[in-house]
Amino acid sequence: MNLLFNAFLLFGLGALLAIIPWRGGKAATLFGSGSAILGCLLGLLAAGQGLAAGAAETFFLPLSIPGGAFSLRLDGLSAFFLLPLFVVGLAGALYGGEYMKGGEKSRWSGLHWTWYNLLILSMALVVTAANGMLFLFAWECMSLTSFFLVITEHNLAEAVEAGWTYLLATHLGAAFLFAFFLSASALSGSLEFASFRMLGQLSIPAASGLFLLLLVGFGSKAGVFPFHVWLPDAHPAAPSHVSALMSGVMVKTAIYGLLRLFSFLPAAPPPWWGGLLMAIGIIGALFGIAMAALQRDVKRSLAYSTVENIGIILLALGFWMQCRATGHYLAAALALAGALIHLLNHSLFKSLLFMGAGSLMHGSGSRDLNRMGGLMRRMPVTGVLIVCGGLAISALPPFNGLIGEWFIYRALLESGTVLSGLAGFFPLVLIGLLALVGGMVLIVMTRIIGIALAGEPRSPAAAGAHEAGWPMWSGMAALALLCLAGGLMPVLLLQVAGRAATLLDPAAATLLAGNAMSPWWLGIMALLLFGCILAAYGFLRWRQGRGIVASSRTWGCGFAFPSSRMSYSAESYTELPQSAMFCNCLSPSTEDGRTIGFFPEAKRFSFEAPDPVLERLFKPFFRRAARVCSGFRGLQAGQLHVYLLYIFSATILLLFWVGQR
Repeated sequence: MNLLFNAFLLFGLGALLAIIPWRGGKAATLFGSGSAILGCLLGLLAAGQGLAAGAAETFFLPLSIPGGAFSLRLDGLSAFFLLPLFVVGLAGALYGGEYMKGGEKSRWSGLHWTWYNLLILSMALVVTAANGMLFLFAWECMSLTSFFLVITEHNLAEAVEAGWTYLLATHLGAAFLFAFFLSASALSGSLEFASFRMLGQLSIPAASGLFLLLLVGFGSKAGVFPFHVWLPDAHPAAPSHVSALMSGVMVKTAIYGLLRLFSFLPAAPPPWWGGLLMAIGIIGALFGIAMAALQRDVKRSLAYSTVENIGIILLALGFWMQCRATGHYLAAALALAGALIHLLNHSLFKSLLFMGAGSLMHGSGSRDLNRMGGLMRRMPVTGVLIVCGGLAISALPPFNGLIGEWFIYRALLESGTVLSGLAGFFPLVLIGLLALVGGMVLIVMTRIIGIALAGEPRSPAAAGAHEAGWPMWSGMAALALLCLAGGLMPVLLLQVAGRAATLLDPAAATLLAGNAMSPWWLGIMALLLFGCILAAYGFLRWRQGRGIVASSRTWGCGFAFPSSRMSYSAESYTELPQSAMFCNCLSPSTEDGRTIGFFPEAKRFSFEAPDPVLERLFKPFFRRAARVCSGFRGLQAGQLHVYLLYIFSATILLLFWVGQR
């Protein structure tokens, strides 16, 4: 706990020193990023000791605020979520020092590092808070600091619009969290998490109401379908290391809150709780990866991929709840391990990919895949690291993405073989749908890697692209090495997940602690495969160096002067799944000019893939809400005696309410 407090102090000092008295430039970057790096290192030590110790550490300081206290708890679950926070925060601080140089970004670097340090501090408080008032305060600070980071480039209209959409969505979710904590406080008599143990004695209908409040409140922050509408706009607008921190870590704080507060509800929940999570999870996974395949903005595509991965995590958690409720403890342990391991792995490889996308944008000047191409030769280090992230997110060895999904598949197979009839058929259907999601992930990643890195440049900016500086690729390389280490040593991932599972499901933690279910052979196979890949690459380079392999231009289909306009675009690459697999609501809108006359003019083809949930559900709701709220403007009369009348009326109503009590 002392190490954690020192880390908090460093984050606070960094936030101050980055803006007082410097407003930008090298001094702000030095103090802001330096304090973030040192704070994350101390935080990693604290999280590692918390996982190794096994016992929880607490700190309590009473405050004069009614119901409030500075109450912290560092146990296995909170330490588990602190690990990716400080790892990604450290990599982002290394990356951001170079990324924020030059142009308008350098002018506002002081404010940027202030918000960056405060964001890490607030997220650390969220996962260690043991008091409802402190949790909500840290939650609100996390929302506001991330909002200011999203609108870093506030001179761009799209960044401001994305920021307001995010702020509106996150506060709608916060309203449900306020309702939960008010209800929990009324039922338990305190806002201390320790008193929430009384919630375990609630009736199933009352507990179900609290569970739904948690699901909506945290689901809006996690980007759970259909509350994901802020995520595809906010991530492209934010600086890339901030996108990595938000997608890799911030959305996971919502999963932490859901798990932490779910642990206080009855230990034997009804099976429909798990069924609801599974339904939302698999629909979100299918929707997210389908939308990711339609985006030509590389960061927007990765943002929709986050919706898909959050859906996989929710699917596994829902299956864990259902199996535990029905007494299938082995399948429950496998599903919980898969959810926790995939959560940790996603934090690493998605952060790596967002930083890689930022490096491509930094080098080529565009997020549009159709304006990239040929970047592997111009940015070889960034290209290799993006390929590593693509292998990890596609669950291909020797990287870590395979481990969590392997546990989820095994849980579904275990349940499908034990159960009979329709109950046994349902997990097998989920296996098929998960396999479909995995196939689409391969399409999305080969699309990004093939269009952006391979081929010829599709724009003059791509032709003049340059490699990122060493601070940027050093942070990415650290994440890539962790992804590789997770794939080669899956036992470590299982041990870490087992420590986190102790609070959630002691029976599952006991099964996981023995390492009997560890896929140790996956590590050996991954190591052998990795060695074969390196040997094959070395052999090909040797042949190329000896001149055995001749090089020539790609066949141009009869055209004497082929150009990059003849190559596949980002849209055409995924035309087959668009036409054969997607439903009508996901079909993109296209506009194609007609050829008329003997001497037709140039044709223009446009392709748009708007989010149907945002366009057809949330935007109409937001417009109606805005019209209703604008009707209350008449209350702001601007006259002092009218406001005194409001105060007097409110006082009379409060006195009447107190008298009735």
